[in-house]
Amino acid sequence: MLKDGKILVGKNGDYEANILLNKANRHGLITGATGTGKTVTLKVLAESFASAGTSVFMVDVKGDLAGTAFMGTENENVQSRVEKLGLEGFKYTKFPVTFLDVYGKSGHPVRTTVFQIGHRILSKMLGLSDVQDSVLSIIYHIAKDEGKELVDLEDLNSMIVLLENKRNEYSLKYGNLSQVTLATIKRNVLDFIAEGGNDFFGKPYFDVKNFRGVDPDTGYGRINILDAQELFKHPTLYVSMIIWLLNSLNENYQEVGDLEKPKLVFFFDEAHLIFEEMPKSITDYVIQTVKIIRSKGIGIYFISQLPTDLPEEVLGQLGNRVQHALRAYTPNEQKSIKAAADSFRTNPNFDTKEAIQALGTGEALVSFIDEKGEPTVVEKVTILPPQSRMGTITDEERKTIINNSPIADIYETKQEVRSAKDINKEEMDAINKEKEEAEQAKIDAINAKEEEKKKKEEEKAKEKAKKEAEKEKKNSMGYKLGNKVKNKAENKIIDKALNRLLKKFFK
Repeated sequence: MLKDGKILVGKNGDYEANILLNKANRHGLITGATGTGKTVTLKVLAESFASAGTSVFMVDVKGDLAGTAFMGTENENVQSRVEKLGLEGFKYTKFPVTFLDVYGKSGHPVRTTVFQIGHRILSKMLGLSDVQDSVLSIIYHIAKDEGKELVDLEDLNSMIVLLENKRNEYSLKYGNLSQVTLATIKRNVLDFIAEGGNDFFGKPYFDVKNFRGVDPDTGYGRINILDAQELFKHPTLYVSMIIWLLNSLNENYQEVGDLEKPKLVFFFDEAHLIFEEMPKSITDYVIQTVKIIRSKGIGIYFISQLPTDLPEEVLGQLGNRVQHALRAYTPNEQKSIKAAADSFRTNPNFDTKEAIQALGTGEALVSFIDEKGEPTVVEKVTILPPQSRMGTITDEERKTIINNSPIADIYETKQEVRSAKDINKEEMDAINKEKEEAEQAKIDAINAKEEEKKKKEEEKAKEKAKKEAEKEKKNSMGYKLGNKVKNKAENKIIDKALNRLLKKFFK
């Protein structure tokens, strides 16, 4: 709830726990066990930032944040809390919401391109090893050098097929490209496509500048809700997309220093996954981004069960904290509660560690950055109720919001563009044609050789047959008798000729 230019988060008697808008970009943390009220706190903060004209992004893992788009209705629980806290000016209201969905089913599609997401994040999505990631990096370099746009996974697969066919040529220029490694990457890419992974990629890709927007009627900042009910079934994919969005924000927003209020507040639910699922190089990047992105007018608020779910380097950057109840049944859980208690400035009026375990639903320990830039002493408060509807919405209600969104019809249809797969198809067609021609030439040469061999064999057979026939003829009775008659006739002629010569000689 926005009150006197501050975000009123909770109260305890006369004490009001406020987040100062000009300190809201110092980031924040919402922690607590399941069922202790983290979702309500998230809604209250999101509504309050929106009321101040600041845009919001948050992830809806269970579908129960969608009601933010509709006015809350009076009920006994909310009304009793309003009266208990003495909230003057509290009113039910709705907020301008944009629904987003990676799969394009429960919101506008959120797509990126293979090139934009980068090989490191994509490598994690594909489950590749460090060695395989290095080869994937080479594929990116080759595509860039050759002016081939990597839009979707089909483009990436076409690059791998091309490299398999020209591996020796590319290895000389870019380094060793193992046939086995290429085959493994291709198999993982095809498996990912079969699982629907190509839905993440395509054009037009989502422009994170669309997160910002102010409703012209109310002046409220737009609340962007990423429906992750399906996406969250694949934790690595969920974290990969969140990190890509964070990276896009960091690259697309200019440094502005400290502002009267943030441009955008980004809420990361199930934040522990960011640091569990990603390799060290990615987590190091997230840590660095958290440190510098506040100067771009962006506040990042992590939501998890325990503060210890996040690295110390990140916790040190989170100035605004809300701690809901934690339960301790094991020594490790006791240590976690102690660590959570030690992260607050001590309040002499109560034991922080004991207070964390005694908190009821909707209660929390809070500490926010004051005007001096220092964290306030920890206080116990009851969190305000949301002003919008709690819970899920109907499919028809969601469809109405989507159809009336300012980005309606911008991302719904994938663009057909000339990308790597089209260029590589032409190259592969040429390669396959050369192969076919070479194979045909080889076949023709073999056939010609066989024909020549056959011809020689036929001539040899004819010669042999001729000789056999002559031999057979000579051995026949008719041939012998004819020769005998012929010889006798020839002898008679010769004898007559000799006799004539002899007569002439002796005459």
